Order: sequence, then structure tokens, then C-alpha cells
Amino acid sequence: MKSRLQEKYRGETVAALMKRFGWKNRMAVPKLQKITLNIGLGEASQNAKLLDTAAVELGQITGQKAVITRAKKSIANFKIRKGMPIGCAVTLRGDRMYEFLDRLCNVVLPRVRDFRGLPSNAFDGRGNYTLGLKDQLVFPEIDYTRVDKIKGMNITLTTSAKNDEQGRELLKGLGVPLRERGAA
Repeated sequence: MKSRLQEKYRGETVAALMKRFGWKNRMAVPKLQKITLNIGLGEASQNAKLLDTAAVELGQITGQKAVITRAKKSIANFKIRKGMPIGCAVTLRGDRMYEFLDRLCNVVLPRVRDFRGLPSNAFDGRGNYTLGLKDQLVFPEIDYTRVDKIKGMNITLTTSAKNDEQGRELLKGLGVPLRERGAA
């Protein structure tokens, strides 16, 4: 069973993008490749229990087990050694990716305080979009009575778009609430 957002992409968004950019072939239309969620916990070097709870919460949010990420190199100022666990991440693809994006746009983002749309300048030059959330409590899967520490997270939407304009149009077509460039 395909998700509602995937049906919208195949039905409406592909046709709109082909018309907008003048593509003749459906395969030239950019698509969403993966969504990566990442929680970085520098203080996990002192308290390993924080990392375990963050991984469990990320698993509840995504429906997929989180991977513990480790430091690539030692940084003396942060008291971090190479190989120490410092965060957790999940990569979503396929049906889970579309289901998560649907929940993110329609349930989670409207719960963010003073939300007026996502900034449209957070693209990386290759059509990929990254947004940051300050706390995990906006997700309905998280029970706020069991949360010991507020943790932020980064969410990266990776697309096959060639540039930011194509990526922006793709995400707008999928229903991501992007703010217009002039709006503050």
C-alpha cells in the first residue's frame, strides 16, 4: 500500500514539475531520495544514559532503530576521544520516508510554537533541505512525562534535484510548508 504523499507525488507533483521546468521525460523529474534524522549529544561523553534514551526516542519517532554515531576524531577542548559515542541517527527511505514526511508536515510542524512556515533559504546548493527542531516534544509519539532532557534534532531531506530551485519546487509540490523568500 502506497502512502498518501507518494500517490500525490506520482499523480500531481510530477506533472506540475514537468510543466514548470519543460521536461519531456518523467525520469528527469527530481524525487525525494532519503530523510535523515540526527541527534547530536556532546554531553553523552560524560553520561552514556542520555544517548540510550535519545536512541529510543528517535526509534519511537521514526519507527526504525537508531544507529549510534561515534566521533571521527579527538577534540581536546570538548573532552572527546576518537570512537566515543556522541549521537544517534536514522535514515528513512521508501514508504517509511513518505509516511514520516506526511506526519512531519501535517502533524508535527503545526505543533511548533509560533510556526509560520519553514525558511526557504536552508538549501545546500544541490537541492537538499535541512531543518532543525529545538525539542522532541512536538512529536506525538513522545510521552512528555518520561522525558528527562529536551533534545534537538536535525532533519535532512535529500533530493535528486540538480539545484535549489528544483528542490524548492519539489518540496512545495510535496506539501512542505516553505515560507516565501521575502517573508520574515
